[in-house]
Amino acid sequence: MKITVVGIGYVGLSVSILLAQKHHVIALDSDKNKVEQINNRNSFIKDNEIEKFLRSKDLDIIATEDKSLAYKDSKFIIIATPTNYDEISGSFDTSSVEKVIKEILSIRKDVAIIIKSTVPVGFTDELRKMFKYDKIYFSPEFLRETSALYDNLFPSRIIVGGNDSDANLFADTLADCSKKNREDIPILYISSKEAECVKLFSNTYLAMRISFINELDTYSEVHQLNARNIIQGMGYDDRIGNYYNNPSFGYGGYCLPKDTQQLLKNFKDIPNEIIKAVVDSNKTRKQFIANSIIERKIKTVGIYRLVMKKGSDNFRESAILDIIKMLKENNINIVVYEPYSDNIDTSLLENILIEDLENFKRKSELIIANRVSIDLDDVMHKVYSRDLFHNN
Repeated sequence: MKITVVGIGYVGLSVSILLAQKHHVIALDSDKNKVEQINNRNSFIKDNEIEKFLRSKDLDIIATEDKSLAYKDSKFIIIATPTNYDEISGSFDTSSVEKVIKEILSIRKDVAIIIKSTVPVGFTDELRKMFKYDKIYFSPEFLRETSALYDNLFPSRIIVGGNDSDANLFADTLADCSKKNREDIPILYISSKEAECVKLFSNTYLAMRISFINELDTYSEVHQLNARNIIQGMGYDDRIGNYYNNPSFGYGGYCLPKDTQQLLKNFKDIPNEIIKAVVDSNKTRKQFIANSIIERKIKTVGIYRLVMKKGSDNFRESAILDIIKMLKENNINIVVYEPYSDNIDTSLLENILIEDLENFKRKSELIIANRVSIDLDDVMHKVYSRDLFHNN
């Protein structure tokens, strides 16, 4: 089949490569640099599987800026454009999705449109009414940063908002291109509204788990307890487990901050305590970390890396960015070591980036690190981190 993917970010690129193993994939994006990179089989995303597949696998994929080429004769058009949370409107900015659907339907009236972008609950149904077109489906993605393609190749589940021939074929296509046995992949056909809920509630649950462990860690710091021992003792209970239990400065990244806020917005006029607490807890955690540093009366604080995870180049909604703001508001000098700084556009880092690691170590009286690295082995006496298990 010919399949078109609109938007080549984490989601779009990983699903494009997955499908290009067995189908002809057109990856459409307005970013000329991304198009050139993909056509040259280079990845602009730090992800080992994506880099390896582009470099060494026989993929039937072409990236383009040409909408006419992309939309013509495709069996499926998958939308993976960004839907960032808009603080002013208090909701996802879904304008990119609406624009793409309008463009598609001006050319095609017979194609199945699959939305992979994260959207508010009820959005897909609204689109069907708005465009008077029923072949629009929502199919959530469940990808971890730095392992997006791996999570497509070995899916935890496949969910499609719909249960007709197009929905069935799309789910079968994803399963067929995966590396898992078909019988080992749970496939769920539900309403689009329910599929939208699965996405938002899943990520909010994960954010809740992070927040719980972070509050446990805050309690331990205040009472001078060993949080690692407490977490390990909890983790031996199979109902809790020993994963996703490493404290941090707060959750961040592409999904959790925006998805938790969107779900809270969807809870308007619906009684809730936990959903609101998940959002508020992350703010409280960042303020606690900042206060812990401010109380040390340090003149110059070094920030080792802005990324949320080891092996990543993503700074989006990184907790450390808010902590930097809080420290600067308290007149603390900040220096930052971030080798991927070209990927971030913020005045927050003006005149404080240091490219040389050794120079960074010398200038820093205290080094704060969301995740510890062997880079800091020789200056661990200077390091403040809540990375107790040295994993993501």
